[in-house]
Amino acid sequence: MTPPTAKPAPEPTTTTGARAFNDVSARPIAESASSLIDDALFRPVRSGNTFEDTVARLLQTIRLGIVAPGEALPSERDLAARFSVSRDTVREAIHELAAAGYLISKRGRYGGTFVTDTLPVVAATGEPPDAAEIEDVLGLRDILELGAVRAVAEKSLTAAERDFLWKRLQETAGASVDDYRRLDSRLHLAIGELAGTPSLVPLLADNRTRVNELLDNIPLLGRNIEHSNEQHESIVVAILTGSPDRAAAAMAEHLRGSAALLRGFLS
Repeated sequence: MTPPTAKPAPEPTTTTGARAFNDVSARPIAESASSLIDDALFRPVRSGNTFEDTVARLLQTIRLGIVAPGEALPSERDLAARFSVSRDTVREAIHELAAAGYLISKRGRYGGTFVTDTLPVVAATGEPPDAAEIEDVLGLRDILELGAVRAVAEKSLTAAERDFLWKRLQETAGASVDDYRRLDSRLHLAIGELAGTPSLVPLLADNRTRVNELLDNIPLLGRNIEHSNEQHESIVVAILTGSPDRAAAAMAEHLRGSAALLRGFLS
């Protein structure tokens, strides 16, 4: 695939909660589960990062003890209705949290999806971050990266610069799980480099270091990698077609997805 030279056609919108809700029956959530569910957590998620937000919401219910170890989650159908997402999104979120050790599926008459009796302990790289630190890192990231991507999209890039950015995108898309965060960082820093403001790059690098320290405290989810790669491509295509608004919107959506997972696992 070669770098785009013209504005792409509008991307199709994805099916969201309205359809998911219409597909489910009107039966209430099981009595044993409904007494545990807090509407503040089981509310519709934002569009754009439905997978990450669904994972974050489920993590909140687990980490806050709303659904305790050994207890069952509501059914996929009920969760889809509550979150206003598709059942496929719920199923993917449950699958990834099961792979990470938070959930277990059981078959049979009394089957379902259950919180594991012993929750996984994610290896920490140092002192656990507090909420204020997380918000400081994420807030600065928004300011720096949104400004950088808009500045690059407004520029007339040379052929060499366009090739450089496209190469970074392709490297990240083809990265192994073990190498993903390193190449992901390189792509984001490449965007900063192309902004043409030298003093911006060390600020981005320092912030990215702090972001990675937070990311090292959470599991790397396969579906999130796929989603990030899709968003990376939207960001780069918007830059290369000279669309600052689209580039900023795509970057904002991407950052919200990462922020949702960090808050879900660490807050």
